Amino acid sequence: MADPDTQYDLLIIGGGINGAGIARDAAGRGLKVLLVEKDDLAAATSSSSSKLIHGGLRYLEQYEFRLVAEALAEREVLLKIAPHLVTPLTFVMPHVPELRPLWMIRAGLFLYDHLGRRTRLPGSRGVDLRLSPYNSGLKPGLTNGFIYSDCRVDDARLVLANALSARELGAEIATRTECQQAKRVAAGWEAVLHEPHGAERTLFARGIVNAAGPWVKHILNDRLHQPSRDNVKLVKGSHIVVRRAYQGEHAFILQNDDRRVVFMIPYETRYTLIGTTDVEVAGDPEQPRASVQEIGYLCRAVNRYLAQPLAPADVVWSYAGVRPLYDDGSADLSAVTRDYTLRLDAQQGAVPVLSVFGGKITTYRKLAEHALDQLAPWFPGMKAAWTADAPLPGGELDGGLDAFHARLANEYAALPAALLQALARRHGSLVRHVLQGVRTESDLGTHFGADLYAREVDYMLEHEWAACGEDVLYRRSKAGLHLAPAQREAVAGYVARSRNALI
Repeated sequence: MADPDTQYDLLIIGGGINGAGIARDAAGRGLKVLLVEKDDLAAATSSSSSKLIHGGLRYLEQYEFRLVAEALAEREVLLKIAPHLVTPLTFVMPHVPELRPLWMIRAGLFLYDHLGRRTRLPGSRGVDLRLSPYNSGLKPGLTNGFIYSDCRVDDARLVLANALSARELGAEIATRTECQQAKRVAAGWEAVLHEPHGAERTLFARGIVNAAGPWVKHILNDRLHQPSRDNVKLVKGSHIVVRRAYQGEHAFILQNDDRRVVFMIPYETRYTLIGTTDVEVAGDPEQPRASVQEIGYLCRAVNRYLAQPLAPADVVWSYAGVRPLYDDGSADLSAVTRDYTLRLDAQQGAVPVLSVFGGKITTYRKLAEHALDQLAPWFPGMKAAWTADAPLPGGELDGGLDAFHARLANEYAALPAALLQALARRHGSLVRHVLQGVRTESDLGTHFGADLYAREVDYMLEHEWAACGEDVLYRRSKAGLHLAPAQREAVAGYVARSRNALI
């Protein structure tokens, strides 16, 4: 039996969006929570998304009405509780008659406007693509289209914000910590953790949540020794980043001749993000990469529409994530459900393990509520659901993001405006903690480039679980996209020296 000082109500395995969301919800309901993540928070699928909070317009073709309705409702919630990380985005859909008829597009957009309660975003409408600004970058022959609204998100920082909130509420967040094995004992689970620097730790938990994403089946079968007939279908989605392919702050949703859709999204001011693909993964999902074939596919898909075609040589960065979709038996990867399935194994009343199959970043908060609802019988003193109205850390922005930018510019008049905007997008109202004691730019320490200074890196190391250069450059910020190799090496070296000084 584990030492009494290492007893928890809930052990959560996996530090992606679902694990972090469940940790936050559970801690706020009064449970003692430990979340373990073998790598960094959001190191896998949750930082490799299309960076969208959206209902999923194309899911209507698969009759996923429940999923779309829930996602549309959650879009409104996330706009409210994380306004620094989730912001409105206008989408333009050029109409290509031979791909989908006009009536189908109109019917789909009508449903999209009305399936979920919409209070913050405008509805859809037709648009003449011969007129500015929505014709920017498009071939002249495209004349008719539609516009509708969804949102963009900093996916990795959304995970981080949930982990920060969970910690504030008493949860323990252990990164670089792997659950080696767990077994059922009287009234709970005994688990063995492999911690950083080779240490082992044994603990007791009254229940386990398996939110390991692509590794959910492996954890369930091999680490928890629980047989299951549920399967996960691993589907890789790759994205490419190119220099701005068009002017304007709107995104495009482009129909492809295989009946999939591809997004073009303004990204990090100077770039366009293009995605995504659907490729089944048969082996180990560790460290996926965008293949030559996928990069070519994405270039061909957008070149149907762009006046200036793209080539693979135009790609300045690419990334890929493995989606752990619930295997519903569909042979068409694009048709495999993006909905989530929660499997509760309590073995005739024994202590539970709840496994999360599937899901999408937009519905993580609702997934967490449903997970806690299923676990409620084992935690009779647990409080009610609460996260729908509680801002995430940094989300307390009276008057919205623009008004907050204006206040920051007044408070920190000696600092560059671009820096303040970058900090506000990353940290929201917590930016004042990052800048505590700062009066002039010289107080920020070394400037690595791309509005990244030593002061903020120190904050990420001390308060945000960052432990290496990649954590800072690509998850806590996107500075790595903007920096030269030597600058990235300088950041990694600074992080390593700072970490060594702390150990």
